[in-house]
Amino acid sequence: MTERTLRILVGKPGLDGHDRGAKIIARAFRDAGFEVIYTGLHQTPEQIVSAAIQEDVDAVGLSILSGAHNALLPRVCQLLKEKKADDIVVFGGGVIPDDDIPGLKRAGVSEVFTPGTSTESIVQWVRENVAPRA
Repeated sequence: MTERTLRILVGKPGLDGHDRGAKIIARAFRDAGFEVIYTGLHQTPEQIVSAAIQEDVDAVGLSILSGAHNALLPRVCQLLKEKKADDIVVFGGGVIPDDDIPGLKRAGVSEVFTPGTSTESIVQWVRENVAPRA
């Protein structure tokens, strides 16, 4: 029996209108053999969590450049916990100051990728840290 293909939701929470990075990482995930669900721009945490549960994803990758990461990323983690889906791994990337990363991790974000991180290293992190959910 073969292991199920990883399903990754790539989301753009909030009012951030720049999606080039999200599309690049979505393509890198697809090229790595993952199933990818891209939610598009201007998603609320509630919409992202709803899609993650409906699509039965293994992880949620959030791309954020707007500066609202300290509110939006922890909210996604909180909602997943409330929906008893906190076994879905949450990670983020974008313009996030290094000083904010420890607080995001305490809130449940598994990893944060900052500008300049290669797509190869993000794919490798996913392979090492995300397993198909039961």
